Amino acid sequence: MVPAYRRASIRELTQAAANIDGSFLQGVLHRDAEDSPWMVGTTPLDVWLGRHSGEDVTLILVSMDDDRPLDKRTCRTCGREYVGFECPHCREIRYRLRGQ
Repeated sequence: MVPAYRRASIRELTQAAANIDGSFLQGVLHRDAEDSPWMVGTTPLDVWLGRHSGEDVTLILVSMDDDRPLDKRTCRTCGREYVGFECPHCREIRYRLRGQ
């Protein structure tokens, strides 16, 4: 079973991509036959990647099935330990100070 905080970190990455008008797919990666296209869910990867033809892109592929725990980090600002993309304590304070 994938730890909840790992899934939450992956969702934070996809949310960050969406916030900068990035695109992402989520679903099971599969092929129906050896000569069929790779699919994520019901979307053929060649079609999805074709939408970005000629663009300079960064492609991040993260398995939702990886059950390795994320390492704890120490925040360089407040010194608290956290798991995930950023320190939740500092993020909350940053949002509060910005009026969000």
